[in-house]
Amino acid sequence: MRTASVTRKTAETDITVSLTLDGTGSYDNQTGVGFFDHMLDQLARHALFDMTVRATGDLHIDDHHTVEDVGIALGQALTQALGDKRGINRYGDCVLAMDDAQVACALDLSGRPYLICNLDMPTAKIGSFDTELVREFLQGFATHGGITLHIDKRHGFNSHHIAEAAFKALARSLRQAVETDPRKADAIPSTKGAL
Repeated sequence: MRTASVTRKTAETDITVSLTLDGTGSYDNQTGVGFFDHMLDQLARHALFDMTVRATGDLHIDDHHTVEDVGIALGQALTQALGDKRGINRYGDCVLAMDDAQVACALDLSGRPYLICNLDMPTAKIGSFDTELVREFLQGFATHGGITLHIDKRHGFNSHHIAEAAFKALARSLRQAVETDPRKADAIPSTKGAL
């Protein structure tokens, strides 16, 4: 099975991530940041990843380090679980609607990290959660997961809906990209022979 466990400990955070790509969408995410846990739950559920995240961080300062470092650890876990990427579809995309919000995501598990993130949020906060941290998570995840990731808001006026649509669109795109291509299950999906 394509699984990974990553532990990342710094002076700011202590994080453990367990990830199974060929899962059922079960999750148990506890970061101390309520809205972020909700987003991680959506990611696992809609990607059909089994995912457990445990994070303790310097929340007395703010949520920034915890959210960013979970993105880093989750990206590392994805890289570990994919191995040499033999047989995967590699590419994934989704246009996802959630009430007023519509978000488009396209990604390539290329090993070449790049983030284009156009998720203009109309509010600075969702409850106590800083909306700018959505981008910080995506940056850490894309960089350490080796993902070329483009994610764009097409419509939306509710920040909660925009953020949730983004995580769900990312999840559906990941689900598509990591699945095995039945026509090329034994091949690296690149003319270079490596990703």
